[in-house]
Amino acid sequence: MGSLIGRTALVTGASRGIGRSIALRLAADGALVAVHYGTGEAQAKETVTAIQDAGGQAFAVRAELGVDGDVDTLFAELEAGLDGRSLDILVNNAAIIDYRATIDQVTQDLYDRIFAINVRAPLFITQRALPMMREGGRIINISSGVTWFATPEVVYAMTKGALNVLGRSLANSLGPRGITVNTVSPGITETDMNSWLRDSPQAAEQVAGMIALRRHGQPADIGDAVAFFASDDARWITGQVLEVNGGLFLGPAVP
Repeated sequence: MGSLIGRTALVTGASRGIGRSIALRLAADGALVAVHYGTGEAQAKETVTAIQDAGGQAFAVRAELGVDGDVDTLFAELEAGLDGRSLDILVNNAAIIDYRATIDQVTQDLYDRIFAINVRAPLFITQRALPMMREGGRIINISSGVTWFATPEVVYAMTKGALNVLGRSLANSLGPRGITVNTVSPGITETDMNSWLRDSPQAAEQVAGMIALRRHGQPADIGDAVAFFASDDARWITGQVLEVNGGLFLGPAVP
C-alpha cells in the first residue's frame, strides 16, 4: 500500500464491477483516481465516497462512450478534476456485451455500437491521454478470456481481441517514453455482466469445476492484478497479456 502516492489515474467504467474494484485498489495504493461513468451516477458517487471514507482521493467524471464527442466530454471533466496535474495511469476498462451479437442475430447498428464503446473509445482515449502522461506512465487495458476460448457472442470477442493487439502495438510505440502497456484478461468473474453467477448456484458450481482453484473470479481479483501493472514492480513488463482466471480450462478436473 502507498506505492502510488503522488500519482493520478483514470479508470473508465469505474462505477461498478471490475472497474470499481480497480479504482478502489489504485486509490488504496495512494493514487488520485478519476472514476469514470456513463450512466450510473449514483454508483459512481458511491465509489468516490467509498474511496474518500477509506482515506483516499477520487472524483467522478461523466461521459457516455461510443457517441460523438465522447472523448472531448471525458477529458474536459478529467482535466478540470486534475487541475493541472499530469496523468500517470490509464485503465481502459469500460465495455459492453450484447448477447444478441451472435453470427445469426447481429445487426450492423449493434456491431457499430459495441465496437464504438469497446474499441474506438479506448483507442481515442489513449490518444488523448498520451500528451498528458509523464515518462514512465502506465496503460492497462481490460480484455477477456473470450479471446482464446470460443463464445457465441462473436462481436464482443472480436472487440477484446482488438484490445490485445492494441496493447502490443502501443507497448512497442511507447517504449522510448518508458510508458508500459499491458493487458489484463479476466476469466469468468462475478459482475453485472455475468449476473447468472449470482442467480444460479448450479451454474456457479459448474464454472468452479472448470477452474483449477475451484471458484469463479471476484472483481477484486482483477483489481489487484491491475494494481501490480500500475506499480513500479512492473517497470520492466510491457506488451503482455496476463490471464487472471484461476486456472480456467487447464485440463481435466482433478478430484
